[in-house]
Amino acid sequence: MATDTLTTAPNQLRALLEQGGLISMPCCGDALSATLIEQAGFSLTFMSGFAAAAHRLGAPDTGLMSYAEVLDQGRNILEAVSIPVIGDGDTGYGNPLNLQRTLRGFAKAGFAAIMLEDQVAPKRCGHTRGKAVVEREEAFDRIRAAVEARDSGADILILARTDARALLGLNEAIERANHFRELGADLLFVEAPETREELATICRAAGVHLANMLEGGVTPILPPAELEALGYRIAAYPLTLLATAMQAMTEALDALKAGRHPQRLMAFPELRRRLGFEAYDATAADYGPNRATGSKA
Repeated sequence: MATDTLTTAPNQLRALLEQGGLISMPCCGDALSATLIEQAGFSLTFMSGFAAAAHRLGAPDTGLMSYAEVLDQGRNILEAVSIPVIGDGDTGYGNPLNLQRTLRGFAKAGFAAIMLEDQVAPKRCGHTRGKAVVEREEAFDRIRAAVEARDSGADILILARTDARALLGLNEAIERANHFRELGADLLFVEAPETREELATICRAAGVHLANMLEGGVTPILPPAELEALGYRIAAYPLTLLATAMQAMTEALDALKAGRHPQRLMAFPELRRRLGFEAYDATAADYGPNRATGSKA
């Protein structure tokens, strides 16, 4: 990631938000999916905890990944792309002091923002059963601690998430989100609204809001233009790439098992190009016995 103060990841994200309008944000789980997102021309991505657990562990998003594993996965993603990346910090991996360490670690790694939520640890995917949220004061303490760490020198934006809608109702979720904003959170995310009307109500509350467009979840999938009209600033697509890839892989495996060869394959030259073989080979030609002749300044 760039280190110039004008092109740090947090400043890249700030500049995107200042432009206005809706930012479409496909989410990634590993360096390959992040690379494809950047190649497709998107200006922002998010390291989804769900997708990261699937890619790294082949396991569900139920808090199984440790802080160190998440940060290691994030570093691989950050090294692969130049667009800003938001990182999933879950519940902060412990008490408020643990959370501050998590935030500082994410900032040092180069994340543009960190998402922190009010679920009980170990957390779960926001659109699955079995989740629970902490009491208000504990939720607020998490954001206070995050803001304190940010303001003491960690250059990173804070995306404050609440999962209270499913458990305590929409009003409680909105009140929590608004207090997160008052405490200093940069972005807000009310998880799992169930209707278009709830999406609209959430966005009428003050703050910069993210809409989570999870196919098969409890929230209706709205077109980007409609989300923008409601006032949302970021539309996240957390599982679109993962679900597409898993469907394609299972179809390919079914074909092989049945004695057929899969038909929907990326051409080998295109695969090589997207993975960087051409750029690698061009650079490698400058070294060793096959390098171009002639002197260099």
